[in-house]
Amino acid sequence: MKPHGVVESTSGLPRRAEAVRSTNFVFPNDTNHHGTMFGGRVLQLMDQTGAIAAARYAHTTVVTAAMEAVSFQQPIREGEIIETVARVVYTGRTSMLVRVDVFADHQLTGERKRATTGYLTMVALDAAGKPMPVPRLLIETEEERADYEAAERVRQAAKQRVTSSQ
Repeated sequence: MKPHGVVESTSGLPRRAEAVRSTNFVFPNDTNHHGTMFGGRVLQLMDQTGAIAAARYAHTTVVTAAMEAVSFQQPIREGEIIETVARVVYTGRTSMLVRVDVFADHQLTGERKRATTGYLTMVALDAAGKPMPVPRLLIETEEERADYEAAERVRQAAKQRVTSSQ
């Protein structure tokens, strides 16, 4: 039986995941002919911030294994300020699911919108480049529990998608 607040049996003592934040302006070279940010550029920023969150959590090198459940909810326009927020929300034996949210702020009005959300599967690597165990995830709040359960659903859907495509 797992102790209350500790999820997934992995190595080491349970660890709390901290959010990593990155802020950028949206410049003309980040946008398409509609004046909205390229989806690929948004994914790049999500991947970078997610990798930092996973590396800080696991204290090792990480690689992206998959991007799951990415949802582009609102367009991001040239001149807006974007904030990318990433946090490990689920741990397996050698992998972590990182939830990444992208917010867009209008400079003049201060209006803030959630533009994109997605989950990245990051794998921890040892010095030889082989997968290595990650610390157990400590769940302390209801929000963390909800994020964990959502990530577990994303993980199961990804497994099912992979199985059905074989």
